[in-house]
Amino acid sequence: MELREALTQIAEIRQQMARGQVFRGYRSATTACSGIIAVFAGLIQWACVPDPAAEPKRFVLVWLGAAVVSLIVVAAEMIIRTQRSQSTVQRQLSMLAVEQFTPSLIAGGLLSWVFYEHLRESLWMLPGLWMLVFALGVFASARLLPRPVFIIGGYYLLVGILTLVLTAGGLREGGPAWSLSPWLMAVTFGIGQTVTAAILYWKLERSHE
Repeated sequence: MELREALTQIAEIRQQMARGQVFRGYRSATTACSGIIAVFAGLIQWACVPDPAAEPKRFVLVWLGAAVVSLIVVAAEMIIRTQRSQSTVQRQLSMLAVEQFTPSLIAGGLLSWVFYEHLRESLWMLPGLWMLVFALGVFASARLLPRPVFIIGGYYLLVGILTLVLTAGGLREGGPAWSLSPWLMAVTFGIGQTVTAAILYWKLERSHE
């Protein structure tokens, strides 16, 4: 019984130590890659889904596909670095990072399903909601990352709210024609991820070269 309690305390201490460390699993290259993927997805929507309101399935699939590809790229980098690392603390940090961002990923996926299946007339809300959900994920992860990352969370939060306000009623007659424009997502995430990559490089990677 005492041994079990001691092991539990050691695990808790390691977890507390991990929370006090800066997570280095997110890299500038893969983060910038996710921004490029967003721009590429915008180009695909522009070329293949000219009328998202008439083809909601394609619209949702394009952006969910972009999210999945970005997730695979980032996750692959994290897994490789975790396997190479001999540090138990870094492994704990990797688990914390996954735990903190996963709820936002699940929420984004569920929102996409709900709007596609039941709220197609309100599909114009999805880009703004995706930005808000991503902002929450950034805020949740920011305590493990350099402080300027909080600014990125604020950026996604502000742009998400503005997108919802400025595209309100986009699928109704008289609503903004650009409510489901591919450039809303492409520009927002392209800029956001590029700036995040610059922060990660400047604050984490440059100092360790």
